Amino acid sequence: MADILKEVLSFIPQKDDISDAVFEGANIVLYTKKKEFFLNGNELIKGIVNSIKKRVELRPDPSIVMNQEKAEDEIKKILPKDSGVSQILFDPQRSIVVIESEKPGVAIGKNGEILREIKEKTFWVPQVKRTPSIRLKLIENIRDVLYENNDYRRKFLHKIGKRIYDGWTKEKRSEWVRVTFLGAARHVGRSCFLLQTPESKVLLDCGVDIAASDDDQFPILDVPEFNLTQLDAVILSHAHLDHSGLLPYLFKMGYRGPVYCTLPTRDIASLLALDFIGIAQKEAKDTLFSSSDVKEMVKHTVTLDYEEVTDITPDMRITFYDAGHVLGSAQVHIHIGNGLHNLLYTADINYEDSNLLHKAATKFPRLESVIMEATYGGRDDNPPTRQECEDELIKIIKETFAKRGKVLIPVLGVGRAQEIMLIIEKAVKKGLIKDIPIYVQGMVWDVTAMHTAYPDFFHSDVKKAIFHKDQNPFLSKVFKHISSHKEMQEVIEGGPCVVLATSGMMTGGASVEYFKAFSSSDRNTIVLVSYQGPGSLGRRLENGDKEIRISETENVSVKLNVHVLRGFSGHSSRKQLMDFVRMLDPKPKKIILVHGEGNKCLDLASSIHKEFRIETIAPRTLDTVRIR
Repeated sequence: MADILKEVLSFIPQKDDISDAVFEGANIVLYTKKKEFFLNGNELIKGIVNSIKKRVELRPDPSIVMNQEKAEDEIKKILPKDSGVSQILFDPQRSIVVIESEKPGVAIGKNGEILREIKEKTFWVPQVKRTPSIRLKLIENIRDVLYENNDYRRKFLHKIGKRIYDGWTKEKRSEWVRVTFLGAARHVGRSCFLLQTPESKVLLDCGVDIAASDDDQFPILDVPEFNLTQLDAVILSHAHLDHSGLLPYLFKMGYRGPVYCTLPTRDIASLLALDFIGIAQKEAKDTLFSSSDVKEMVKHTVTLDYEEVTDITPDMRITFYDAGHVLGSAQVHIHIGNGLHNLLYTADINYEDSNLLHKAATKFPRLESVIMEATYGGRDDNPPTRQECEDELIKIIKETFAKRGKVLIPVLGVGRAQEIMLIIEKAVKKGLIKDIPIYVQGMVWDVTAMHTAYPDFFHSDVKKAIFHKDQNPFLSKVFKHISSHKEMQEVIEGGPCVVLATSGMMTGGASVEYFKAFSSSDRNTIVLVSYQGPGSLGRRLENGDKEIRISETENVSVKLNVHVLRGFSGHSSRKQLMDFVRMLDPKPKKIILVHGEGNKCLDLASSIHKEFRIETIAPRTLDTVRIR
């Protein structure tokens, strides 16, 4: 495969038709200065793709595209007036123009006829994206970072491709696969696993445990197996801090390789990283990394859709599948070697349709080993149904409101917050609750804006609703955005209300400030709807503590009512985890349990082995397991 570009070019009858041949990651891009060949060369490209079984794209050389100003005027003339175009953005290094439209289908045209006309008249390659229902500056900043560095990105992606297609570089081609567990082994938080073959080193997630003490907060990276300079890639399953929180730190320490994730994961991980910095600064703590390190992370991301197959090293090929956990969350299927081994890393999964998402996928092309979460893998981890918890939440809100009290719901900004918002919005529509202001604090609103930017990742009902402004649940007038300390103080001093605020485990953020303000009255209520890590303020409330020490100088007496609703989790219950294993197709030979407290990992491992006769392992942190 080392000479794959030469092989591709050998299919081109007229050699001067191609001005450049480059890699974009695992994809191959051919540039041409011949306008006729650009417009009519697709059949030849399809033949190349069928022959080499790799993705090949034909683009115009930047020298032949229309001037940007003229091209924008021409595109505006071609696009139907009702397409609702909000922005037209040019990527001159790649000859691509991105058209943001409120109605992408109209902008694309029947059978792509509008895009064809743009291509024929401007020689730019048009791509259409949906305009977000709620504009968010951070998404625009991320896009600006990519465009400002498009020359660097082109070289970076070409470098990835050269590494992938350079073939086997090791003299000794012994075949083995092993995983070292740098965190989240018999522990919830700091997910980080090093996958190795003789050819490749790939990191699966790199998170923090914000509820743990300093010793247990971060993955253990100072081990002989881990060398940042030898790392081929990082695969990020989803944006929650316990999976993504230490990723910018790798860039601070000099990592400049690719990070593979979905588009929503890239954007939300960036937002959470910046929020992580902000909280540390507010609490006068040292920051692990800076905003420039987050920018480096963005520059090096390679985004993939679900079920899009791509090579990431000479002997590893990955495919993302829906994990059902949060927006853009992915299970990672890894094909290793030439049919040597197939590994599934589930990361966090929800094997149940929620208000937002479809349940986790269970069908894969091949499967020998699975690294699987066990967050709620204990024998007693079978909470009430989602519907029972929805009914209970509405009941709690109504009862608290009848007492003229306030309801605080600490939420994970990603996933849980939007799930609760949909439940409340649905209850308001049905008339189950009335005249209740619902305040959405700070970052929760920003993440919600990101949800409106990626409706294709939701299940069909929510997706359809987001496509229509008058039906978009996230634009409901019932929600009021709190964006300043002054507004926050007005909520605290005001009348009955519901407040959604981060963090979900109450390890910092606005939820702690509201808790301190609400805790002195038994008219008020706190509803815990997220997993509460050991040692967190939320876990202490869950355990019934009536005196909470916030800091060395601050204690809080708990007089408000505490309710725990576990049925909203983005994680699978014990029964759902067992059902997930039962439905895996094909059936794996080995399952490795991670991301669970020790007793839960061991209990689930024992049950899976007894019921399904599958080999199970519950490793400890720093264990290395050979899986092939």
